[in-house]
Amino acid sequence: MGVSTSSPDKGVALVTVDFPPVNALPVRGWHELADAVRAAGRDPEIRCVVLAAEGRGFNAGVDIKEMQREHDGTGGHAALIGANHGCADAFAAVYECEVPVVAAVQGFCLGGGIGLVGNADAIVASEDATFGLPELDRGALGAATHLARLVPQHLMRALYYTSRTATAAELQAHGSVWRVVPRDGLHAAALELAREIARKDPYLIRLAKAAINGIDPVDVRRSYRFEQGFTFEANLSGVADRVRDTFGKDSSGTERQA
Repeated sequence: MGVSTSSPDKGVALVTVDFPPVNALPVRGWHELADAVRAAGRDPEIRCVVLAAEGRGFNAGVDIKEMQREHDGTGGHAALIGANHGCADAFAAVYECEVPVVAAVQGFCLGGGIGLVGNADAIVASEDATFGLPELDRGALGAATHLARLVPQHLMRALYYTSRTATAAELQAHGSVWRVVPRDGLHAAALELAREIARKDPYLIRLAKAAINGIDPVDVRRSYRFEQGFTFEANLSGVADRVRDTFGKDSSGTERQA
């Protein structure tokens, strides 16, 4: 369990996230992921990073239960601040990785998962992959910055306000997913793209990554940080706790079964 790095092909690093049961990352998990991606990008032998996950889904966002446990015990916001810093660290690590990052997405990609894939250079997804920001249902805000990199502006807003998800096929139609493949072929398809990238000159591919980031019309660090301020306001006002307390329960207040 945790974050691991392997090198399945020459010039390719595979960073794999595994936090059962749903890859909802605790604070330490986000920082571990950031460290792994940065380390892979700094390795002079690596020319492409594949970001993947084990289990049912790619990423379910932050570990809300971790925040609830700490808040219930202390009344403070250390876990919330930690999660915000951890997400910002991981998102930035993907965006600023010195070599291209290919995200291999299966199942659900929610919340913080959108921050990761929205900052990746390319996305390969399984046929069952779904992408969305259920933040408003969880007493939070954020990652609209990254969802806006995946879908057009008005669709982004509708998805954000409703907490609905989009399929991998829908994102491919909008041009943000490179390939949609059967689930059992996901890693092979992601590695195929990574190998093609890794065949480029190692110095030139790093220049290309820096150049493309340099012409990006949106400063993703600043944009996401602006969004985070509203998450803090939601928590200070008490509305976030009120919404989070209903998360995982049905309309009668009974705990839902996973």
